Amino acid sequence: MKKICFIASECVPFIKTGGLADVVGSLPKYFDKEKFDVRVIIPCYTCIPEKFRSEMKDHSHFYMYYNGRDCYVGIREMEYDGIHYYFIDNEDYFSGAKPYTDMYYDLEKFGFFAKASLAILPVVDFRPDVIHCHDWQAGLVPVHLKDGFAANPFFQGIKTVTTIHNLKFQGVWDIKTIQRFSGLSDYYFTSDKLEHYNNGNMLKGGLVYSDVITTVSETYAQEIQTPFYGENLDGLMRARNNNLVGIVNGIDYEVYDPAADTMIAKTYSAETFRKDKVKNKTALQKELGLEANPKAMMIGVVSRLTDQKGFDLIQAVMEEICAENIQLVVLGTGEAKYEDMFRYYAAKYPEKVAAIIKYNDAMSHKIYAGCDAFLMPSLFEPCGLSQLMSLRYGTVPIVRETGGLKDTVQAFDEVAKTGTGFSFANYNAHEMLDTIRYAVKIYYDNKREWNKIAERAMKTDYSWKASAKKYEDLYETL
Repeated sequence: MKKICFIASECVPFIKTGGLADVVGSLPKYFDKEKFDVRVIIPCYTCIPEKFRSEMKDHSHFYMYYNGRDCYVGIREMEYDGIHYYFIDNEDYFSGAKPYTDMYYDLEKFGFFAKASLAILPVVDFRPDVIHCHDWQAGLVPVHLKDGFAANPFFQGIKTVTTIHNLKFQGVWDIKTIQRFSGLSDYYFTSDKLEHYNNGNMLKGGLVYSDVITTVSETYAQEIQTPFYGENLDGLMRARNNNLVGIVNGIDYEVYDPAADTMIAKTYSAETFRKDKVKNKTALQKELGLEANPKAMMIGVVSRLTDQKGFDLIQAVMEEICAENIQLVVLGTGEAKYEDMFRYYAAKYPEKVAAIIKYNDAMSHKIYAGCDAFLMPSLFEPCGLSQLMSLRYGTVPIVRETGGLKDTVQAFDEVAKTGTGFSFANYNAHEMLDTIRYAVKIYYDNKREWNKIAERAMKTDYSWKASAKKYEDLYETL
């Protein structure tokens, strides 16, 4: 049996700030249990809900030399949904109301986490064949494995995989600081290793020393080899091109299932959505105070409100969007200018625009189920999960052709009668607006065709099953 260890800074259901947590929490459940023993290591944050913390058992503790002193490393563990989790406990580093604070402190904290994650393995008697690291927070794991842990026979021969969920975040600080807390010698701080534009870069360490690098869609794996998307690491990505693999994320089809979703007004399937999906729309209109009209086309947005997600495009043509015969429902938080913009338009057009400026899981399900279309005009999108959820709910995506959006949404072709959504290529507000108008036209003038697009969307399979198989094959080749 192959043993796999996931190391990450967040994981559903314990702690989540973004899509990384969904991947780390969902993917392990989909591996073949006969062939793979997959376990997960995350920090034991004090902000993990008490219902989980109270179920954790204390395994043991020890002291580890880190950043010039002996640091406490507690190990807590629990089994959840058939997966074994280890939580690294140290209240100096992992207390507080949220998992990330200021960058300087986070670097030291996750430097500790990376080293402690390796140090606990002999203590819990789990020797993985493959350690699968996620993002910069686990970036120093492959480096330590080749450095301080290399002499210990327990660690010899362990392979490493690093997954880039979003290349924008790299764990960068001055070399002196990273060198001080990591305890790594000068040897590691050269331009072919952790040094990057005169700074230290923790993610780069993971990318240089991992056996394989994966990222969360095939298109994104290509894009990050170019200067525009490469975040100054495109040269390294091109150099490691032979060990770079794109595997598209999935979503948990048990959590996102319109036929069994307890958070929505009326469940439906690919067979019944033509008559039942609209009941979710009317319920949502009522709840949000929009004009109660089952025939009105409703477009949804569930997102962080940031430039990366394309909100500057929406801002540029928001007045024109509101002039269309549509309703717009927005859920999310982010940059103040975008939060304020949506509040302004919701006040100006209360019958047409609803802005829910917070994160609310139940409301996101209602939007996926109640809307007719889903807008996602990202500047870049490593994978994206919202479009996968909207496909699952028969809510037709309108996306920009980048990263995972390009890989998962097939543009509607009126002649061939194919496609699961609408897409545009250039990062341009009017190109986006034209695509929205085209979707609106099809919705009102050719409802039968629209329903077929929605039906094809619901029949695509972006569960974790297919992706897990690709990871299994990858582990086997290692």
